[in-house]
Amino acid sequence: MPDALLLIAPVLVPFFGAALAMMLRGRPVLARAVGVATTGVLAVASFALLWRAATWSGLPLTVFGGWPRGFGISFSASWPGVMLVAVTALIAVAAAIYAIGDIGTRRRRAGYDALMLAMLGAVNGAFLTDDLFNLYVWFELALVAALGLLTIDRRPSQIDGAIRYASFAMLAATAILLGVGMIYGITGTLDIREAGAALAGRPPGFALAVASALLLAGLALKAGLAPFHLWLPASYHTAPTTVASVFAGLLTKMGFYALLLVFVALFGIASGSLAAAQLTPVFGLIAAVTMIVCALGALAQTDMRRLLAYHVIAQVGYMAVGLALASRDGVAASVFYMVHSIIVQANLFLGIGLIRRASGSWDLSGAGGMVRREPLFALVFAVPVLSLAGIPPFSGFWAKLIVIRESLDAGMGWLGAIGIVAGLLTIVSMAILWSDACWKDPRRPLHRIPRTGVAAMALLSAATIAIGLLPQWLWTVAQLSARALTGTP
Repeated sequence: MPDALLLIAPVLVPFFGAALAMMLRGRPVLARAVGVATTGVLAVASFALLWRAATWSGLPLTVFGGWPRGFGISFSASWPGVMLVAVTALIAVAAAIYAIGDIGTRRRRAGYDALMLAMLGAVNGAFLTDDLFNLYVWFELALVAALGLLTIDRRPSQIDGAIRYASFAMLAATAILLGVGMIYGITGTLDIREAGAALAGRPPGFALAVASALLLAGLALKAGLAPFHLWLPASYHTAPTTVASVFAGLLTKMGFYALLLVFVALFGIASGSLAAAQLTPVFGLIAAVTMIVCALGALAQTDMRRLLAYHVIAQVGYMAVGLALASRDGVAASVFYMVHSIIVQANLFLGIGLIRRASGSWDLSGAGGMVRREPLFALVFAVPVLSLAGIPPFSGFWAKLIVIRESLDAGMGWLGAIGIVAGLLTIVSMAILWSDACWKDPRRPLHRIPRTGVAAMALLSAATIAIGLLPQWLWTVAQLSARALTGTP
């Protein structure tokens, strides 16, 4: 396959599948078949692109429309974008398997398959683009699909959650668009790396400060970082389980990836730029508050969806530590943590969906007995629970260890200490979740859970175990990503 076609396949394949699924939504069996088949093709294309980037020299770059780079829309197979596209495909495959037992005929008639594929295409577009304005466009396309998925059952709680989500998303979009416009006015280009080169060594000025503040506020809101995080627990819990798992795995990480791209590749926060000294204390404060506040918020929850929603935010706080460290290894730590978090958090949401299916309740007080009733599920569910808690040898242990180690090496031990405290709170929270949902006696007889759900979880749990047992390969990819983002050899 030509490089140009391989590069855009992770975007074109799901969009083509979405159009076909939308035409067939009146025939839900065919729509499901299209969704599953498209997800399979997406996985093949995404991993082929990853293999191309990892094994061949000269990563592909495409500028559409024949325009010069900096004016035309450009895609590139650069790190960490290609890795995140492959991880997105892994989540998509797991979600497609899980949806066989979770998404019924009514939801498929409402357009579930088309909306999910469209959202996956938009997420991949954001991971592959080199263009600031195009990055903003992919966020908005993902928002449209996400709102359709949030309201697919037309329940009042879903409409309420979607209104909250849309309100904050539009506020973030306004800030991002204004920031992008100011960067274009300052540098004369929308290409992220060309704009970064134009800003390198430039003394901070009022316009640049305003642009960075707008982009920070908008992208922090998209990523769910404190104090912009309150919309997330109020909206994610209203979505169907499959949808919530994909949201938890991908959407906040899409926002954090954009934050990395803008503040590392554009503003040079990890390259000793003049702006770094002003920005790093801000990121340190945001990371610390996000980790502690959201870990404490999770402890106060009995609804499993809200509990995990707070952990989604807290884990983004650990990723933000890498930006606060303002170093190449700090950026690598953020990338490592991001890949781990995507897989684990999507898996956790799939798990609580099966617990609810068995117990009939989202509340921990109404759950229990999964170890005796569904021992295979309990074993598979233990993997993301232990990983999020940071227990060795799972991926979460290495992710937290790397972040804390880099904090100590950078002379910011206080930030590492806060990460340890937040990690201890996470252990307590996960122990409560496991004990109440799986170990204690149930209050009522449990129902059988779909085998497809357990299979989907097993796929993601296997990936978590693989990272935990062989962390060096992901750390190597994370270092390659840090070098690509900082523009250093």
